[in-house]
Amino acid sequence: MRIILIGFGVVGQSLAKLFIKRETELSSLYGFRPKVVAIADKGGIAVNQRGLDLQRMLLIKAEKGTVAADNEYGNSKMSVFDLIESLEAEVLVEVSPTNVKDGEPALSYIKSAFKAGKSVVTSNKGPLALALPALIELAEHNNVYFRFSGSVGAGTPILEFAKRCLHGDRIISVRGILNGTTNYILTEMAEGRVSFEEALQKAKQLGYAESDPSMDIDGIDAACKLVILANWVMGKRVTLKDVSIKGIRGISLKDIEAVAREGCTIKLIGSVNGRLEVKPEKIPRNSPLSVGGTLNAVTFYSEFAGEQTIIGRGAGGIETASAILRDLLDIKQELATKLLS
Repeated sequence: MRIILIGFGVVGQSLAKLFIKRETELSSLYGFRPKVVAIADKGGIAVNQRGLDLQRMLLIKAEKGTVAADNEYGNSKMSVFDLIESLEAEVLVEVSPTNVKDGEPALSYIKSAFKAGKSVVTSNKGPLALALPALIELAEHNNVYFRFSGSVGAGTPILEFAKRCLHGDRIISVRGILNGTTNYILTEMAEGRVSFEEALQKAKQLGYAESDPSMDIDGIDAACKLVILANWVMGKRVTLKDVSIKGIRGISLKDIEAVAREGCTIKLIGSVNGRLEVKPEKIPRNSPLSVGGTLNAVTFYSEFAGEQTIIGRGAGGIETASAILRDLLDIKQELATKLLS
């Protein structure tokens, strides 16, 4: 499988390392031999139709800051759009930085790939939160595949669990913790008896929160994931503007201590139950959603199976890369089936 990789930050590099580490296993167990024919980052691109040496690309990225610095295969002038349209490849893996204002440039990259007959795997929440129904339609119109399991729950297979394990059932509603950073902050406030500001500072020191943490603490990241869940799992046609959002900036240590006396804790909960909503809620300590640290937990309420909760780590480069690998294996299987039919 020939792959164009757009974005070579934490997730893109983690995927490259995963391909290197599991090369023999992927080939012997799955017949999967990924060939990354191009990598694009902020500095430019590196292209080799025969397949790039990923170890070399990682080294050049670390030393020079961009894969375009490669003497043999680097190119700082070619546009990503020209790359997508002209280079022969089966799949575009899009893992550039998230932009929830207009989804760009990832949104246009994905559209260009579909129109060029390439399937797409992404973990980028921006385009999905703003235009998922339209993107699904465009992929179907161009007879290509579109996968994005790493966009919700990183390596925890939340989307696959609902789509496959509950296949045949009807999911009535969903609610859960969709952001590990806010869950860490609220856990630290409860267990460490510290203020919101102190817990946020510790989250930044540990790398759980960005220098500008607004995407997390204002509930936007959780809302993006909720939109993806609602569309993909429940068949709704919604975007980010359809979500009522309230973050955790207003939560004080007094609030945490007050609900603790009732045997409860406060969590930032995203829910789909008629309406889409993200807000802090009081959760009983014995609830499956009462998980600590950076964990995510999502409960699906279905017509026949009842309540089903999946819990796991919701962030991390290698975790997200593992989800992208699952999606690539799924597309490989789909392509193989198509050839046999």
